[in-house]
Amino acid sequence: MNNLFIAQTFGKSSNYTDIPNNLFKIHDVKKGLRNEDGTGVIVGLTRVSDVVGYEFEDGKKLNIPGKLYYRGIEISDLVTGKGNGRYGYEETAFLLLFGYLPSDKELKEFTSVLQKYYPLPNEFFERNMLRSPSSNLMNSLQKSILALYDYDNDPDNTDPYQTLLKGINILAKLPTLAVYAYQSKIHHYDRESLVIHYPRPEYSMAENILHLLRRDGSFTEQEANLLDVMLMIHADHGGGNNSTFTNVVISSTGTDIYSAITGSIGSLKGPKHGGANIRCSEMLSAIEQEIGLHATEDQMKKVIGRILSKDFYDNSGLVYGLGHAVYTVSDPRADLLKDCCEKLAKEKKRLDEYEFLTKFETVAKACLAGNGKSLSNNVDFYSGFAYQMLQIPEDMYTPLFVCARMAGWLAHNIENKMYDGRIMRPATKYVGETNPYIKREER
Repeated sequence: MNNLFIAQTFGKSSNYTDIPNNLFKIHDVKKGLRNEDGTGVIVGLTRVSDVVGYEFEDGKKLNIPGKLYYRGIEISDLVTGKGNGRYGYEETAFLLLFGYLPSDKELKEFTSVLQKYYPLPNEFFERNMLRSPSSNLMNSLQKSILALYDYDNDPDNTDPYQTLLKGINILAKLPTLAVYAYQSKIHHYDRESLVIHYPRPEYSMAENILHLLRRDGSFTEQEANLLDVMLMIHADHGGGNNSTFTNVVISSTGTDIYSAITGSIGSLKGPKHGGANIRCSEMLSAIEQEIGLHATEDQMKKVIGRILSKDFYDNSGLVYGLGHAVYTVSDPRADLLKDCCEKLAKEKKRLDEYEFLTKFETVAKACLAGNGKSLSNNVDFYSGFAYQMLQIPEDMYTPLFVCARMAGWLAHNIENKMYDGRIMRPATKYVGETNPYIKREER
């Protein structure tokens, strides 16, 4: 749609709709619900997870190495404790949903419940996905989640326990929904052969994703371990991240879990949120092509300068994968992913690419940090390389984020139902004028 009248009228409208920037300060309104020092405006209480990137001492904000806690347990301890074992994501989901680490027996029973709900309803794929593929997998996931509403005998029941059951069913089906959406897309738009595997009930969530994606259904233990860790570190990130906040806002109206999850997926689709991993991956690939894997520090500095001058990649002036809204010194998720990438890079004989990324990270941090301040990388920096080694197509990056984050969305949704319960209705300050109505014939 491109309409000259609408374009001209929209340009004219700024004379009537403009909100001068100084009004935000005058009325003490926090843009993006953030304080002037970058800290978030507190809008709720949670015991699900905590994101720590700074602390205050005598009223002064101090930068510290980042920590991410799930129910009070550091994510690094969860990943280290898992080792090369299976079901790390399942253990993480249990912890987020129920508040404590499961025993071996509890984990096996929880995993068996998830595995029971892996399959989609009969003919769901044919009716809801294959016949109406979407060019964007996130939109396809939204449609599929809303379609599941119609397969539920009591979809509008928002009791916390019923929400948990419905949410676990969605969580278990998401890997299949995401991969089937991808297969439908490339079959319809790219004219590729359609290869559909059924989920394997003996596989973990991570293993099933690799099995469903690959034509031969095979994968190595190290590949499954890396993807399992990626699901773990993306499972939650506090109640203030946009998609989780969206989920709680929507569910606070008393609407169904399917609508709330669909809204969260729409939030995560955005390039400033879940879609950031794609931009970072594309930028790093463009840099590799421009200066080569064995580039010198000076070559890296020059290309960073070009990015900052809006003369390279997308001309945005942004170096993706560096900097974070909360983490100031380091992102614990990025550190964990970096270590796991090194292990798989050795197996895949791709250490040159890994070493390029680690060197570029060091150079970019030094270039971008200023006034004695450190700069954190973020989880997106190594995500693209991890997915590339796992042979996961770019279209699947953000849908896999959905698969992981579902556990966190569900945990916060239930927590808000049980311990808050009010509809979220923040206030805004009207700063326009009051005007008389002018009759149409007199305008």
